[in-house]
Amino acid sequence: MWLPPKPAGAVLYLHGIQSHGGWFEGSAARLADAGLAVLMPDRRGSGMNRDDRGHTRSARRLVQDVGEAAHWLRQTSGAEHVHLVGVSWGGKLALASYPALSPAVASLSLVTPGLFPLVDFNLRQKASVAWSAMFDRRRTFVIPLGDPALFTTQPQRQRFIRDDERNLRSATPAFFWASARMDRAKHRLHGLPPVPLAVFLAEDDHIIDNAATRAWMRGLENWPVRRLFEYAGAAHTLEFEPVSGQYVEDLTSWIVEQNRRFEEGLTATGLQPAPDRQTACPGDNPRNDAPRAD
Repeated sequence: MWLPPKPAGAVLYLHGIQSHGGWFEGSAARLADAGLAVLMPDRRGSGMNRDDRGHTRSARRLVQDVGEAAHWLRQTSGAEHVHLVGVSWGGKLALASYPALSPAVASLSLVTPGLFPLVDFNLRQKASVAWSAMFDRRRTFVIPLGDPALFTTQPQRQRFIRDDERNLRSATPAFFWASARMDRAKHRLHGLPPVPLAVFLAEDDHIIDNAATRAWMRGLENWPVRRLFEYAGAAHTLEFEPVSGQYVEDLTSWIVEQNRRFEEGLTATGLQPAPDRQTACPGDNPRNDAPRAD
């Protein structure tokens, strides 16, 4: 946890399916430098957690974990609300947790969120996972993200991913079943109380479907404050890419601004709608809003 002497606000930061909090220490430290308390818990069964690697009892248990982390963060930091950040698969977990957390959430930031994956099991593997979910819930299956080049174009970062002993490389059918149940969360967001929402996308992402993510975000018409950041030439893990400096500043500036507005009593409905798209890299030309194949 990063805890400034007098936190101006609090950030609950959720990592992806294979990663852990150590991947995102740079952005967490920058948020803390901006005066925000940051909690980045390693999900149960992943990262520094050695028990039941890759396993969970249910989606409900994962969501409860997020709720308990948010409660602890608020107590520790003194903040009444949290800014919720979800990276990759963590974006799915953030959305699944939002219904219960929404009264205490000041903003929502989804970074290359795993809402519409391009990488998945084949049909035979899915059948095997489904069978095991009923009869062999602790059998493990390799997470189909074994190639570090899916995450980053940078050789040194690829080596880090390949050699990282805390990476989660396999998970149980119970975990994959819980993940599938959480897929419904993105369709339920329309009917929930809105908060300022930002989505950060990598142009050359081969893990998630950017076009589907853009279309989903445009469909949230009752969420008046939406901002989309895109990074030209970047792969999935923005923190590991040459654009990382710009991305971290964008994320920090976004959350700091929403924290300021929230503290001043400006609710989501009182803010001016943000553009659906923003070119985050200086010098790039703004793209139009038309969806395209990625």
